[in-house]
Amino acid sequence: MANLVLVLVNLIALPALLVFVVIINPSSHADAVFVSIDCGFTGSSTYKDENSIVWTGDEAYIHNKHESQVFNEYYSSNTPVDWTSTVRVFPTLNKNCYTIPIGKAGERLLVRASFRYWDFHNNPNYSATSPGPTFELQFDGNYWTTVVTKPYDIVSYEAIYVAKANTTSICVAKTKDNQLPFISALELRSLDFKMYSHVDSNYALLLANRHTDGTNQTVRYPDDAYDRIWVPESGFIFTKTVKGEARSIDTSSAQDNPPEAVLQDAVETTGTRWSLVLDTSGLPQSQDQKVRIYMTTYFSEVIRPLNSSTDKRSLQVLVDGNPYSGTIVPPFGSVSTVYITNITAYSNTNFTIESTLQSTLPPLISAYELYTITGPLTQATTSTKDVEGLAALQREFKILQKWSGDPCLPSSFAWEWVECTNTTIYATPRVTSLKLSGFGLFGPLPDFSSMDGLQKIDFHNNSLDGPIPDFLGSLPNLNLLDLSENRLNGSIPTSLTQNKHLKLVLTGNCLSGMSCPPNDASPPPPAGPPPPDSTPSDSPAPGRSPPEDSPASGPSPHNSPSPGSLPPSGLSPPDSPLVLQTPSSSGPNQYEAPPPPLGHHNSSEIPSPSGDKECSDKPQMILGIIIHVSLISFMFSNF
Repeated sequence: MANLVLVLVNLIALPALLVFVVIINPSSHADAVFVSIDCGFTGSSTYKDENSIVWTGDEAYIHNKHESQVFNEYYSSNTPVDWTSTVRVFPTLNKNCYTIPIGKAGERLLVRASFRYWDFHNNPNYSATSPGPTFELQFDGNYWTTVVTKPYDIVSYEAIYVAKANTTSICVAKTKDNQLPFISALELRSLDFKMYSHVDSNYALLLANRHTDGTNQTVRYPDDAYDRIWVPESGFIFTKTVKGEARSIDTSSAQDNPPEAVLQDAVETTGTRWSLVLDTSGLPQSQDQKVRIYMTTYFSEVIRPLNSSTDKRSLQVLVDGNPYSGTIVPPFGSVSTVYITNITAYSNTNFTIESTLQSTLPPLISAYELYTITGPLTQATTSTKDVEGLAALQREFKILQKWSGDPCLPSSFAWEWVECTNTTIYATPRVTSLKLSGFGLFGPLPDFSSMDGLQKIDFHNNSLDGPIPDFLGSLPNLNLLDLSENRLNGSIPTSLTQNKHLKLVLTGNCLSGMSCPPNDASPPPPAGPPPPDSTPSDSPAPGRSPPEDSPASGPSPHNSPSPGSLPPSGLSPPDSPLVLQTPSSSGPNQYEAPPPPLGHHNSSEIPSPSGDKECSDKPQMILGIIIHVSLISFMFSNF
């Protein structure tokens, strides 16, 4: 029960990092993840493809749907639904992420991201031979790959990794001007934890090639319970296909759980003097770019028990002509596996299967997989303290909920309105600055006191109201707090006024002793131009919850803040007539306090006004006018 309560608390606390999904379970363990997301499909229903895989739309998994764009290549209602015909494009934000719950931390996942580009923007300069957009693909704060697209080609990337949390985030990030990230499909599959465990879980595997030999049919789900896609081999020479005679194949000895369907048949050379050369086209082309690789090769005898006196099949795996494995005798009705994990390679590295001198039969192979191994993965996500504080801000100000994924990672793609510490892959990033000037925030400040790494907070030029929270004075590292040009009221907490190390900017508020700026019925709009699909004029005020079917207004940031695209950070505020700043000398804070209002006695702290949050002198003005008019009336009546 305690665990259930903890899960519910986490779900409430992290609105932009968690979403609810329906998980389909064809995999072996009960809580397995099997999610197929058609990006750009906005229908409320699901559909099933020719492989009996159930696909769902993507709106439940993203937070920036109102500023993204959806395109469908076909407009006829008679056209069958297919993920290759839809796409979601992201014209705003540094990065845009899909967040998928996976049940628990430590899940080993296969994630496949697919992209199909066509001229969905009706570009007059478009050509079928022109390159498509290029952008970055990321998972859980780690660089995955650079996506390179061209018209009408389907490009897919697969990664296998162990998730560090109970959700995983897949992000696309803009890296070039005028080249907008997009995505067509996203698929997640749980793997048994023993699978691919020859590689340490602090590294990820990126698919280079996965081939089935002896068949011309692609093998995937349901024949492969994990929905790995096994592509028929086509590059062998001096070979022939051999149909297997075994009724079933025992795969229990193979740690990576190959499907029986890829082991039924095999390919062999036409003689013992020929070798099988494996496909390495998915590896880097240059020898200078050699990478660590992981390869799994599968061998299963296809002929019934051989005549031991005349027939013998034995083979070896060689790398660049040097023996890598010992002698392999493929078993009938089961499988023998060779794992290659401790070498670097590139596309011209030769992986060959050859007969031994004792073999009377040619070499064969049933299937194989080839992966590159990444560098060490980020071991720590953004601090839980900061995630909790950011979630509180996102709950209060709905305009901030379009940001998702890790707030600080990768470091070059942090959220536009935060700054983070530069850390190693082993250190936990901390948020050091909040840059929310001119974001159209409206309402009181929530409690984000857990963010004790903050050094700078800039909320100037919004429509914040209510009192200044006391917790701001307890942030141990804070050296700049800019709350100017809002409608905050009440007294200034002494924890702020007595802080000798804090630059405090409060100009243009309704605090005790200050003249209040005119009250507008609506908050100021966010700085910067509206996003491509701008909010209609009857949309709700920025910073509050919009209707579910209406876009939230906000800034239109791209790679980095710049004039006209993002609100200025404001961390170096312009000259102002009232800057409350602690002097460098010791002793109590010596800032120049505003004079007390008429009718009040001098005191060290002026009590905050009672009643509503509107800080105006209208009641006193009205009373004065009434008295003045009454006196004039009295004088005339006596005259």
